[in-house]
Amino acid sequence: MMNDLQPFLVHWAITALALWVASHVFKGIRFADLGSLLVAALLLGFANAVVKPLLIVLTLPLTFLSFGLFLLVINALMILLVSALVKGFQVSGFWTALFASLFISLISFLLQIFVLGGSSAHEVHMPPGGQWL
Repeated sequence: MMNDLQPFLVHWAITALALWVASHVFKGIRFADLGSLLVAALLLGFANAVVKPLLIVLTLPLTFLSFGLFLLVINALMILLVSALVKGFQVSGFWTALFASLFISLISFLLQIFVLGGSSAHEVHMPPGGQWL
């Protein structure tokens, strides 16, 4: 049971830590307390897993025409959405969310390399013997 929950908890902790660091780097990002930070990290993970893929599909032409740069806008929108939903999480505006999303992505990436050793919970591994059942 714990092995099934462990990747989720690790990614949640990494997201929370990245948000916390971002709140100390960007003046426009504030958390009222630890609880709001943890809830924001949880909701950001949920938004990135559920809402973001839908937005990517809906904005595919814009993403294609912008050579993928519109994905940065989607990331910023995810942060703004979470800040609207979590009472103790404040983001001062779109540009703060945009630059913070870049920063949070970088910090999360580096923490995943450090904590997970470069592996990801989303990787698919070939079973022993190299064949699927």
